[in-house]
Amino acid sequence: MRDQNDGTTDDGTTDDSTTDGGTADRAEAVTPLYGEPFDSALARAEEHQLNAEIADAVAVYAESLALAESLEDSPDVRFLRAHLLANIASVQLAATDFVAARDALDRSHALLDGIAAAPMGPRGRQLWLELVLRTLIARADLLRRTGHLDEALACLDEAARRLPEFDDPEGLRTAELGLNRVHLLMDRGAWGAAEEQASALLSTTPPTARETVPRLLVALGLICSSTGRFDAAEDHFARAEEHFTSLGDTGEQRVLLAHRAYAALHRGELDLAERLFAQASAFFEEQGWSGDLAVCEQARAFLAGRRGDDSGAESLLAASLERFERLGASIAAADSMLLGAQHAYAQGDIKEMKRLAQGARDVYQERGVYERCAQVDLMLARTLEDNLNRADHGERERESVDNALSLALPAALALEAARYGFATAHARSEWLRLAEDAVELVFRLVLRRQDQGLLFELAEHRCAGASLALTPSADTVPAGTAPVADRAGVFPNAAMKTYGHADGTTTLGGVAAEAAASAGLRVAPPPKVRMSARSGPGRVALQEYIEAAEFRYGRRIVDQEEVPFWVTDDMTSRPVVQVRLADAGDLFMTWTWAGGARGFGTGHGPRDEVDRAVRALADALPGAGDGAEGMRRALTSGALADHDGERRLARTLAEALWPEGLTAQIRQVAERAGRPLVRIQPSPRVAQVPWELLAVDDEDVRLIELADVVTTAPASLRPRKVPKEPKEPEESAAATRSADTGPVVLVLDPRVPGFRADSPLGSVLGPPGSDPELLSLVGRHLDAGAVVPSVATPAEAFRRTDLDRDWLGGALRAGARRLLYVGHVSGAPVEGGQSEDGTLHLACAAGTTGLAAPLRTHRPLSAKDLLLGTLPLRADGEPGARIWPAPARVALIGCESGGDLRFAESFGPATAMLHNGAELVTATRWVLPTSFAFHRLAQLPDSVRPLTEAIVAVDAAHEDADPVCRLGRWQREQLDRWRAEGRVEHSPLLWAALTCIVV
Repeated sequence: MRDQNDGTTDDGTTDDSTTDGGTADRAEAVTPLYGEPFDSALARAEEHQLNAEIADAVAVYAESLALAESLEDSPDVRFLRAHLLANIASVQLAATDFVAARDALDRSHALLDGIAAAPMGPRGRQLWLELVLRTLIARADLLRRTGHLDEALACLDEAARRLPEFDDPEGLRTAELGLNRVHLLMDRGAWGAAEEQASALLSTTPPTARETVPRLLVALGLICSSTGRFDAAEDHFARAEEHFTSLGDTGEQRVLLAHRAYAALHRGELDLAERLFAQASAFFEEQGWSGDLAVCEQARAFLAGRRGDDSGAESLLAASLERFERLGASIAAADSMLLGAQHAYAQGDIKEMKRLAQGARDVYQERGVYERCAQVDLMLARTLEDNLNRADHGERERESVDNALSLALPAALALEAARYGFATAHARSEWLRLAEDAVELVFRLVLRRQDQGLLFELAEHRCAGASLALTPSADTVPAGTAPVADRAGVFPNAAMKTYGHADGTTTLGGVAAEAAASAGLRVAPPPKVRMSARSGPGRVALQEYIEAAEFRYGRRIVDQEEVPFWVTDDMTSRPVVQVRLADAGDLFMTWTWAGGARGFGTGHGPRDEVDRAVRALADALPGAGDGAEGMRRALTSGALADHDGERRLARTLAEALWPEGLTAQIRQVAERAGRPLVRIQPSPRVAQVPWELLAVDDEDVRLIELADVVTTAPASLRPRKVPKEPKEPEESAAATRSADTGPVVLVLDPRVPGFRADSPLGSVLGPPGSDPELLSLVGRHLDAGAVVPSVATPAEAFRRTDLDRDWLGGALRAGARRLLYVGHVSGAPVEGGQSEDGTLHLACAAGTTGLAAPLRTHRPLSAKDLLLGTLPLRADGEPGARIWPAPARVALIGCESGGDLRFAESFGPATAMLHNGAELVTATRWVLPTSFAFHRLAQLPDSVRPLTEAIVAVDAAHEDADPVCRLGRWQREQLDRWRAEGRVEHSPLLWAALTCIVV
């Protein structure tokens, strides 16, 4: 190869047809490559391909190849032939002519191998390497699309090994390799890893990679539509369309129709999906793109079946299956078989259903696409349940239910566990919505089996919670595994149909600190829940089903750490009942006794009854987004502001959520062993329920009158040991102070920079020194011992401007026995799924380093900060537990400070304190009315300060040996006053919002 004619374009890359992004702008003159007529032919072929004129492009390349083959043989001529064959392969891949593409790639690869040892200068070596990379990437693309995923990965790995030899200063080939690896991850179903890599690639891919950027956007759109985030998917597709339009790439613009149709199908817009699939099909059929046409036929068959067109569905399925089999696209063909199995079952042809389903599963198993195996298992379990509903199985009923459970439960576990691969809680939350059907199926089957023990284990496993992962773990995204199922039932996901032209990278770096901070929290699987009190190895909840799931689907379901499900007798000197609730369509409850009492039980609340009760409660609360009007309604006309309305609400909640049998047990235990402690771990749906208020009988007896009540967080939130840094002698001595003698850290209504006292983030306690009870509270602490911050008079503790996150970290690291925070707390929107976005508002300026976005001149301290610290921001970052170690008792008195448990993943401010070492956190379930709100909206006199009374009660409880008992006593006193006088200042609207949270 001649170095003087190095075959490069102006940007230093070879002409790669549409696979590589070396397309020259149409307005530019043809860059000399091989001389005429080859250069003009390459330009014409490229123009044809951009216009989706595939046959014409192949014809031009074939004519040039014939001419090249007539030339005298030499290394340069062989390289020219290899280049033309590689371009032919890329065009044929675009047209899904896999047989011809394979032949062209084989011939190109053989020619390149033949000249590998030929003399060539440095530039010639670079040209040879680039074409080798192209053929490896294209071969990986071909193998992936024909279902040979392991072989495709091997090709990508080989390309990655060769990549360091190639001079790729702008990272174009690296980006292309990365995109191909993203596609492979999508085919594996590893949506989280695919999204994370695609997002990182998009942030680092140079603008010169004009064809890689839109394909990355398409990949992200498919990932989002496959995981329930349809607005984000459409945004990605729209941006990709802009790029394809600027490139003049007509074919990719039409392919976007099919991608948008797929998204419409999964968000339930079936008419739109059908119209878009039909338009795309017409184009693919006209162009002869068999693979893409088969994808559309497959989807249209699914839609036809949904609208009852059985003959149309059967015809389209047969057509798609025949095309896929002819192309050698084994996994896509198996997808059609799976749809055919579903159709056969709908027609009552059980034998054909089993044949097709097993055939599809065999392919998935052979190809290592384990999530499709699980999809088949879920479909079979659903058909078994359906058959149980249709026919009397008599004595075989238990056997049939067991068979369905043996399929459904491991598959559902694998489906839920797939979320651990996502880097953000929002993505995991949306994925869990897709898992709801599988989880509800499992609970229905367990109820049908009437297996109280299995129901207990199932609830215990679901309530264990996800574990915080401070760094990515191989366990979160096991190689070769993937999630299952989708919202529209059994329909092949988009990954199998991603016929992009690109490649995958080996390393990702250079991501800005802002991007790292926005990635959110990572989580890992929950701990094993040990069901036996024996010290040695015992039974783990769902043990055999977990083992089956990990074996069948290659995905880790639980962490290696074990936690007990019970409160052991040596942990308590009083009777305790642990109650856990799980959402699965209906509401499921389990309870178990300890502390001298024995026994366990399960409960079940129908969805409609539970939802009605929860809506009634929500209507009575001052919603966070309602502003002053919502607070006015809650204080004046809401159920919690009216004695009779509150009593009816308390009874409604109890009837829907609380089993009479558990009430009877509590009464029996109380008579024999004294007032028990009820530990309640609510599900997200019922996390705002004031359990203390429940009227557990017709005589208006409340739960808090029978027992003390505490809220428990998931066992996965138990604090982990954090490696300690060497300390200065003074700091070390301070940190070793006992919990009984350390100072109390008071953060009382800190002044938020840039917000006036009467603004939304203004004062919650009024002018400093204006509240005698609060001054007395601070005075008592000053008289009793050390207080931080150091103040000379009680008034100096309020509305301070120096209480920022750095100050708080220093105060906590120096050692403290308590933290009392009274101020603004901003909860995260539940629909966003990211509880870690909840924030405390300290005196932090906008320039303060942190993970929350600034609000004008202020940056809040988020729960994400408390958990991750500075780990995402710098290489030597520290975890939040080291920067802000929590004392044993923490009070967070602010709006919805305990709203963490409303999320599927509890990582908000309250539970972050538990993670960082707190043993008990007192927080609020909903938005709190301030004393000023009582004055302005409920016309109470200024001398009545309900919020102050609540603060004083919490502070006194935290000074008591039994804070839960002490706070409960005050709440019972408030209940008595509410019953006797019915005055709004004694309403449960304020005092029932308070709860103590423990692990």
